[in-house]
Amino acid sequence: MKKINFTKMVAAGNDFVVIGARKPQTINYKKLAIAICNRKLGIGADGLLVLGKSSRADVRMRIFNADGSEAEMCGNGARCAALYKAQGARHLHVRQAGKAQVNIETKAGIIKSVINGNKVKIRLTEPKDLKLDLAVKLGRAMRVNFINTGVPHAVVFVDSLEKIDVFFLGRQLRFHKIFAPKGANIDFVEIVSPDKIKVRTYERGVEDETLACGTGVTASALVSAVKLGRFCSNDISVSTKSGETLKVYFKFRLNKFSDVWLEGKVNTICQGVYHV
Repeated sequence: MKKINFTKMVAAGNDFVVIGARKPQTINYKKLAIAICNRKLGIGADGLLVLGKSSRADVRMRIFNADGSEAEMCGNGARCAALYKAQGARHLHVRQAGKAQVNIETKAGIIKSVINGNKVKIRLTEPKDLKLDLAVKLGRAMRVNFINTGVPHAVVFVDSLEKIDVFFLGRQLRFHKIFAPKGANIDFVEIVSPDKIKVRTYERGVEDETLACGTGVTASALVSAVKLGRFCSNDISVSTKSGETLKVYFKFRLNKFSDVWLEGKVNTICQGVYHV
């Protein structure tokens, strides 16, 4: 019997179990993620965050989805990791006007973060592979947009989010051959105004709709900005399924996005010991 200290954290309804990395590795994290994220037989979470030492940043983050697959990055997971590290190792951070700064190493690159109370703002790696109006046949012809914000996302614009069967349609698109072999997260977007959108996301790895997705919120905001042609005030408010609103900031020049930030609240739910 092994005992693992854990912290349960949530960001915009995206919940994670956070643990420290074991060295030498004595735990199969993929199997652990499946067990620990189970909402009936485990703690319950969208994903498992494994935090360890980094030679390139303040902390290294690995993210395992509820199905055991390892993702390159997770926006809301990175925000949780930043707050966790800031609360546990304050001596590592440069403080300006009461704010803590934490750099996080991920498979998608180094993620910078700024923590102010329970509000966490992260700078994502530069988005890539923007493709607009891809023709996808799914019973009927659809127009789908694509962008990689650390992980691949397909963005679909709809008239009413409440009328969309996110699980059924999201699952079909997630496994569509156009996104093979890795697949994509699927974001359904309703435009409320030039600076506000609503988003619902089907997440690969969780294989279901989640209450929020940080990289999905970011992808949806960036694609919306391109489609709306609005770059005067470069920020968009995004309403998620959880009811929380996240903020996305960005710059757009020469058909490329840069200086992309995601901001919102993070909360610690509980701490305890998990028995393996």
